[in-house]
Amino acid sequence: MGLQQNNVQETYGAVPARLIKILIRLIYTNRNALIIKFNYYLKIHFMNTFYPLLVIFLFLFSNAMIAQNPEERLKELNISLPEVKQPVANFVKWRKAGNLVYLAGHGSSMKGTLGKELNVEQGYEAARETGISILATLRQACGSLENIKQFVMVRGMVNSAADISDQPKVINGFSDLMVEVFGETGKHARAAVGHVSLPSNIAEEIEIVVELKE
Repeated sequence: MGLQQNNVQETYGAVPARLIKILIRLIYTNRNALIIKFNYYLKIHFMNTFYPLLVIFLFLFSNAMIAQNPEERLKELNISLPEVKQPVANFVKWRKAGNLVYLAGHGSSMKGTLGKELNVEQGYEAARETGISILATLRQACGSLENIKQFVMVRGMVNSAADISDQPKVINGFSDLMVEVFGETGKHARAAVGHVSLPSNIAEEIEIVVELKE
């Protein structure tokens, strides 16, 4: 039995019934034309409808996993957190106020001035290194990085020559790392400013505020 051509566009609601009819005919006829027709309907009506939704779901799910499992992300990124060092002066590394955690300024081991001894790429790497140090302090302050609800504020200070205006590109080294580890949770309000000098001639200094989960 041949299939009659139907030029009337089928609605989405009629698709299941149409598929059932094709399946029944397959059982009795086993004709190649019907198999091709079935594959066509499956591809057009199922894949075109649900594939975009599947992609969106997987994207949102992966972002959620990144946001909820920063400790696992560190392993995936092959990042080992250093030991938290004691303050070198009369202050503490962090302080809690309600659900907020304030971190004292952290700097990298890199020395020098942006626009003189250091270029933007080197400054970026220095800020990323500082970010790793900050993650270590956050783990100590919060018990686990998974306890962080969101990053609230970041202030980045860059040791800069007077005519340099690339401080945001340097602090991106920190911001990019936080998003790599925390996903959307790691995004934050931010200031990136230049200073004519910083303590011990460090390349940059970063201080942050995060909010803890209830």
